[in-house]
Amino acid sequence: MNRLGIELRDIKEFNCCGFPLKNSDFKGYVLSSARNIALADKQGLNIVTLCNCCYGSLRHVDRQLKKDPVLKDDINEILKKEGLEFTGRAEINHVLEVLNRDVGIEAIGAKITRQLKDLKIAVHYGCHILRPRELVQFNSPGSSSVFDELVGLTGAELVSWDQQEECCGSSIYGINDDLSMDLTRKKTETARKAHADILCTACCYCQTQFDRVQKRLGRQRNMDTLPSIIITQLLGLCLGIDQQILGIQDNELSLDKLMDKLS
Repeated sequence: MNRLGIELRDIKEFNCCGFPLKNSDFKGYVLSSARNIALADKQGLNIVTLCNCCYGSLRHVDRQLKKDPVLKDDINEILKKEGLEFTGRAEINHVLEVLNRDVGIEAIGAKITRQLKDLKIAVHYGCHILRPRELVQFNSPGSSSVFDELVGLTGAELVSWDQQEECCGSSIYGINDDLSMDLTRKKTETARKAHADILCTACCYCQTQFDRVQKRLGRQRNMDTLPSIIITQLLGLCLGIDQQILGIQDNELSLDKLMDKLS
């Protein structure tokens, strides 16, 4: 973001968005997101998130509280103990929206200093930037073309594959591991059949799933793995940002094949 002229401010009091609580403690889920929105609003800031689940949760709670004055009053009564209030003024943005709307594809392209050659990428959108569309409401509809255009700036070839809009399985990992692993296996196998060299995700939660579960699948089912990278890491490399700063070394599956194609 600094390279693109955007100043980020870290609100250290932010908590989890509440996504893991959604189906077990709805009020706790709402309070978690509402507190974050209120913290941003108190500083006169909007929110940008890299995680699709956070984006979906924050957008959902923002809309829910604007529609339900009883729930809003109940939540604000709790927030008042910290000197906070949900007003609905703070905007919730996914990083893809910021890159597309506030920076612009052409402006980012003008800053690209390195290109990928002879590398095929399968893009994984992730559920919560595509649906429910009446909640997401950006890029008319969903975020697919914005994501595709950003990846296209890197010089890599985008491959078409059948599973690109399907869930990665992360939301049920730890609840039903077999189903979660099957969803990840089906996606990665389909991407490999489409001759993808790497998966690029718009969501850090999804990227963690692909790394974590594929390693487990490799151990338990002797399955070949397909490396994954977050869109901001991919763009960062092509903007000339050092891989240590981008955290490439923290990805659990080797990205050597991608790094070898960077010129």
